[in-house]
Amino acid sequence: MTAYRLSTGGVVDRGHEVSFKFDGKSYKGFAGDTLASALMANDVLLLGRSFKYHRPRGVITAGSAEPNAIVTIGEGGRSEPNARATMAELHQGMIAASQNRWPSLKYDIGSVNSLLSPFLSAGFYYKTFMWPKAFWEKVYEPFIRKAAGLGKLAITEADPDGYEKCWAHCDLLVVGAGPTGLNAALVAARTGLRVIIADESFRLGGSLLSTRSSIGGVSAADYAENIVSELKSLDNVKLMARTTVFGWYDDMVFGAVERVQKHVALPSADRPVERLWRIAAKRAILASGAEERPLVFGGNDRPGIMTASAMRTYANRYGVAAGKKAAIFTNGASGYETARDLAAQGIDVALIDSRSRSADVAPAGVRTLLGGKVVDTKGSLRVKGLMLDRSGFEDVLECDAIASSGGWSPIIHLLCQRGAKPIWSDELAGFVAPVSEPAFQPAGSAAGEYGLGGCIADGWAKGVAAVEALGKTASAFEKSEVEGEAGQGFSALWYVSGAKSKAFVDYQNDVHVKDLSLALREGYGHVEHAKRYTTNGMATDQGKLGNVNVSAILASMQGLSPRDTGTTTFRPFYTPVTFGALAGMSKHEHAMPDRMSPLHRWAKKNGAVTVVAGLWHRSSWFPRQGETSWRESVDREVRTVREHVGICDVSMLGKIEIAGPDAAEFVNRLYSNPMLKLPVGRARYGLMLREDGVVYDDGTVSRLSENHFFITTTTAYAAEALAHLEYFHQTKWPDLDVRYISVSDQWAQMSVVGPKARKVLQELISDDLSDEGFPFLAAREVTLKSGVVGRLYRISFSGELAYELGVPAGYGEAVADAIMEIGKPEGICAYGVEALNVMRIEKGHVTHAELDGRVTADDVGLGKMVSATKADFIGKRLLERPGIKASDRAQLVGLKPIDPKADIKSGAHILRKGATPSTENDQGWVSSVCFSPALGHMIALAFVKSGRERTGETVLVWDKIRGIETECVIGPTVFYDPENTKLNG
Repeated sequence: MTAYRLSTGGVVDRGHEVSFKFDGKSYKGFAGDTLASALMANDVLLLGRSFKYHRPRGVITAGSAEPNAIVTIGEGGRSEPNARATMAELHQGMIAASQNRWPSLKYDIGSVNSLLSPFLSAGFYYKTFMWPKAFWEKVYEPFIRKAAGLGKLAITEADPDGYEKCWAHCDLLVVGAGPTGLNAALVAARTGLRVIIADESFRLGGSLLSTRSSIGGVSAADYAENIVSELKSLDNVKLMARTTVFGWYDDMVFGAVERVQKHVALPSADRPVERLWRIAAKRAILASGAEERPLVFGGNDRPGIMTASAMRTYANRYGVAAGKKAAIFTNGASGYETARDLAAQGIDVALIDSRSRSADVAPAGVRTLLGGKVVDTKGSLRVKGLMLDRSGFEDVLECDAIASSGGWSPIIHLLCQRGAKPIWSDELAGFVAPVSEPAFQPAGSAAGEYGLGGCIADGWAKGVAAVEALGKTASAFEKSEVEGEAGQGFSALWYVSGAKSKAFVDYQNDVHVKDLSLALREGYGHVEHAKRYTTNGMATDQGKLGNVNVSAILASMQGLSPRDTGTTTFRPFYTPVTFGALAGMSKHEHAMPDRMSPLHRWAKKNGAVTVVAGLWHRSSWFPRQGETSWRESVDREVRTVREHVGICDVSMLGKIEIAGPDAAEFVNRLYSNPMLKLPVGRARYGLMLREDGVVYDDGTVSRLSENHFFITTTTAYAAEALAHLEYFHQTKWPDLDVRYISVSDQWAQMSVVGPKARKVLQELISDDLSDEGFPFLAAREVTLKSGVVGRLYRISFSGELAYELGVPAGYGEAVADAIMEIGKPEGICAYGVEALNVMRIEKGHVTHAELDGRVTADDVGLGKMVSATKADFIGKRLLERPGIKASDRAQLVGLKPIDPKADIKSGAHILRKGATPSTENDQGWVSSVCFSPALGHMIALAFVKSGRERTGETVLVWDKIRGIETECVIGPTVFYDPENTKLNG
C-alpha cells in the first residue's frame, strides 16, 4: 500500500505486484495499472514539463487525450518517446523517463522561460530572430533546432523488434468497447455476422470500469466482463484490445494499430511489438465515447488538477486517490458523480458548482458551494489550494487535488477525417457528428447520449440497424435497470476571468487565453489561423482536449457562437502512430522489398545474370560457355532472336485490368490516341500524357471484351500509372462507372520473338496462330494444349514476329520450360533486358530514357498518336501552348558514327560540327546507345534541336567526363528493317 492507493476498489490485480522505474527511481504498482495510475499511487504528481514555458505538469486525463503526462518508455533501441503515461500499461521492469527537462524534472533550467513569458507570447517566432541577419545561421537556428521537439529518438541503436501489417475483413466494425460498443457488438455477434470490436485500452469495458453504477443488479465492471466473455466464446467475433482505430479511408477501410507486445519488458522475437491493421468493413459503428472538457481558469495547469472523469477513473478503476483533500469545480452533473464516488472512498471533498441552482444533489457530508468559480490556484510543483469567487466575495480553499468538469465533447474525429465538418449543438454545448453515410454511424456518447442507460440502449439500437442493413434479424433489446446513474446536464462555462495566473487552453503547447486574444487583435481570429499563430492543437495533442474551449472562447471574444467559428480540420492520425508500425517489415534488407518474377527460377536455371531494376530482379543476359564478356552474350542473343527465336521474361511490366460500363470512355480519356472504338480482341499502342501535355507513360491497351480492358505500363511506372488512374477517376470523373486493379503479380508474361516464334508457340497452344487466325495486334484468351488458359498478344517492340504470352503466375515456370524444350530444334535462346534494349533501339522504340518527363509526343516522333478529333483526353488543353509547339524544340533522332569503330556514350552532348566543345554550344543529348550486331557499329537515339529538319547533318557527340568526341550523322530513329518486313516473320 502507498499513500494514495485506496484500501479497496479498482479492477487492478492487487495480488500481482509490479516493479518499475521512473526517472531512475524504483516504484511498485499492480498489474492492471497504467504508468500514470501507479505513479499517482506513489504520490508522484509531477510527470513532465510543458513545451514552451517548461511549467511543471501532471496527469490531467485518464486516456489518449492526455496532453501533459508524455514520457519516454524503454531504453536503447526500444525507447519510445512521447508515450502517454495514461495509456502505458504497467509491466514488470518498465523503465520510463520524463521529457523536455534538464538537468532534472524537479530542477529544470528551462523553467526560466516562464519568467520570460512576456517576450514569448503567441507568434513571437514570427517577430523575433530577425536581426542581426548573420545571427540566424550561427545562433538562432541552432538554438531553435535544439529546443524543438518533445522527445528524443534513439538514433545510436537500431530498434531490435519486429512490426507487421495485416488485413482484416468483417461485416461490422465497432470502434470502442464501452457500454455502447459492447452492446452494438453483442447484438450483431448473436446473428452470426463477422464482428470486430477494437478499443485503445488494454482492458475492454471503457467507462463501465470507471463507475460505481450497477446494471441489472450487477456492477458495471462485471456487466462488461459478462459481455466480453460471451463475445470471446463466439468464433465470428474478433476482440482487439490495445488497438487504436486511427483513420477512416475510402471504401470503408479503417486503419488501426494494435500494440501487441508494448506491455512486456522483453518482447518475443516470434511476434511483432505492433501490428498495423487495414480493416475492410461493410458497416461500422463509432462508439468512441466523449471527452470531458477541463474548465479554463487561472493556474489550471498545476500538477494535481485533472478532469473530474479522470479523477473518478483513477479512484474506481485503479483504486488510486488523486489527493487526500479534493476540490471539484464543475458546471454540471459529472462533478457530482465524482464527488459521490470520492466521498464513498472516504476522501474529503468540496464541491464548487458554477451554477447558482442545480437539480443535482451532492452526497451527504460533501460541502457544496453553488454559484462559485475557481479564479486561481496556489502551489508550485503540485496544487496546494485555490482562490474562489462567490458573487464577488473571494475565498481561499486548501486542497491537494482539483477536479475540473466543463462538459463533454463527443469524440467524432474519425467521422470528420474525410472533409465533413462537425455541427455545433446548443443543447449539448458541443460539436456533434456531421450527417454521415449510413455505413458508418456514431452511437452512444459519440452521438451525444451521455447517460449510461441511454448509451446501452443506443448501442443496441445502432447494432440492430447495422444487422438489418446486412440482411439479418436481430433480437429485441432487453432493458436492464441502471442504478446509481448520475444526471447529464451542464451549463456552458468557457472561461473564468480575473486571475493573475495564466489560464491555459492547450496544456502541451502552453497556449493560454491571452494568446487567443492577441491572435484575434493581430488578425488571426479564424480558428485555423489561430491554431497556427498560437500553436494551439498542434504536436502530439492535436487539440483533442482543448479545441472546443478554443473555438468557444474565440467566438465569445467576437460576440459569436461556436457554430460560427467552427473547429480546426480533423486528420488522421487520431493519436500518434510509430514509424515502426507504418514501416511494418520494411526495414534493413526488407526496407525495399525484392520482387522476383514468376519466371525468376526459370531464368536462374538458364544461367541468367540478374540486375536490380526498380524493385525487380531482372534477367540481364544469359552467358554461355566460352563467352568472355557481357557484350558477347548480348550480341549472340540478339542475332539468335533475329534469325531464329528467343524467349524473354516481361512479367515485370505493369499490368492493370479496367472494367465496367464506362471502361471504354475511361480508357479513351486516359490516352492521347483513340481507344473508344478499339475492337474486342485487338491491342493498340497507347500514349498517356500529363495534364501539361508532357508524355507520362506508354504501353499497350488490349480490349478483352466490350467492358473489359487490359493495359500495360512501363516497369518503373507501374505504381505511378495506377495512381494516375485513381486520381483522375476520383477527382475529375467520379461519374464514370469503372473499376481498376493492378494485376502485375498475377500474370507470368513472356515474350516469344523471332521468325520461328509462331512455329514454337503453335506446338504449345491449341488456337490457330496463323496470320488469318491471329493477326498482328490480336489480343485474346488462348488455351494451351495442357489445358491452361492464358492470354496471347501479338505485339512487337523488336520489329520481329513476336507474341507476348501471359499465364497465371503459378504456371509461369512450367510454361517457359515447355517453350524452351519445344524451341530446341529451332535454336531457341533465352535473352535478357540488355538484348531487349538493343533491339528496341535498333527499331527506334522509346522507353523512359526518352520519356523523361520533359518531352511531348511530337518530340519523340509520336505526334500522330495525339488525336485531333477526340473530344477530350488528359493533356489536350495545354498542348496548345506556344512553347510546346516551338520549332526549335529538341526532337528525337538517330545517330550513326562516321567511323564505325568509334564509341558513343549515353548522356553525351550534341554540338554542331566545328563548334567549340562547351555547354554553351549545346544542341541536345544522347538518351540511349548500344552496339548493333545487325549493323556492326554503335547506334544512338538522341534529342537534337529541330532534329528532324537536320537529317544528314554531321554533328559532334561530346562527352567531356569520359573524354570522348565522336562525329555522327543525324538520321531516322529506325536503324533496322525500316520497311517492317519482318513483323510477319
